[in-house]
Amino acid sequence: MTKIIVTGAAGFIGSHLVDRLLQQGEEVIGIDEFNDYYDPLLKRKNIATFQNLPNFTLVEGDIQSLDLSQLFQNVEIVYHQAAQAGVRNSWGHGFQAYTARNINTTQVLLEAAKDAPKLKRLVFASTSSVYGDAETLPTHEEISPKPVSPYGITKLAAERLCGLYHKNFGVPFISLRYFTVYGPRQRPDMAFHKFFKAILEDEAIPVYGDGQQTRDFTFVSDAVAANLAAATVSEAVGEIFNIGGGSRVVLAEVLDTMAEIVGQPIKRNHIEKAMGDARHTAADVSKAQKILGYRPQVSLREGLQKEWEWVKSLYL
Repeated sequence: MTKIIVTGAAGFIGSHLVDRLLQQGEEVIGIDEFNDYYDPLLKRKNIATFQNLPNFTLVEGDIQSLDLSQLFQNVEIVYHQAAQAGVRNSWGHGFQAYTARNINTTQVLLEAAKDAPKLKRLVFASTSSVYGDAETLPTHEEISPKPVSPYGITKLAAERLCGLYHKNFGVPFISLRYFTVYGPRQRPDMAFHKFFKAILEDEAIPVYGDGQQTRDFTFVSDAVAANLAAATVSEAVGEIFNIGGGSRVVLAEVLDTMAEIVGQPIKRNHIEKAMGDARHTAADVSKAQKILGYRPQVSLREGLQKEWEWVKSLYL
């Protein structure tokens, strides 16, 4: 049995990761501060499936104020999923939360990691937002990051900090740059959750710009599989990997697929393009395929169907 820490354990990806680790018989310490970026009750629902299991310990609190050296004592793997997410809220006054939760928190975690006696792996959840409007599509990991949002800047800074601690102190980090993860438990501020909720409430879906923007959508179970591989493959240490869904899709076409799934036409309300949104994202995942054996398993239609069932269970 391996002792593992998952930060952001009650969040969207973090809770799925904890689920999987506990199913595999691991001992998991979940850290989450249950902040109010979105309704903490949704996060409580996320952990309800495993909260009372004997192999799970919940530590509630801000990572920056916890006794990490104590928590890291016998831990072998850390999955750092906790972050202040969302591109649009990272402008203006909201930026302070992003620097605190994305940069400062990661630095504190890395300080604890460099002194952790048994640590074999620290898997950092990064984002395709570090690329910004990438000149090359699909985008590979060697392309120079040029974030177009304050959020992307803070995640890139955190990722670079991981690299520094790896180089100077041998912290065994791996960075996974997620491309638009979706599925059950998705945050309510994320597009598919918002879209499906609007359909349930018979409201028009807000579409930023002309709807011709493209995204590489990644189902949450594929993101989890990438994390598990990153923690076990020795050649992965010190590396950065794109984690995408394997296909680039135009947003307007996604809405057509959603209409088929819900069995009714979808009302669309085109609104102004959002600041900090990249026009196109597409992941070149060949490096993750080669080193991590990463193969996305869930098609967009199948994944959307699963998210639709979940959204219905949440609101109906």
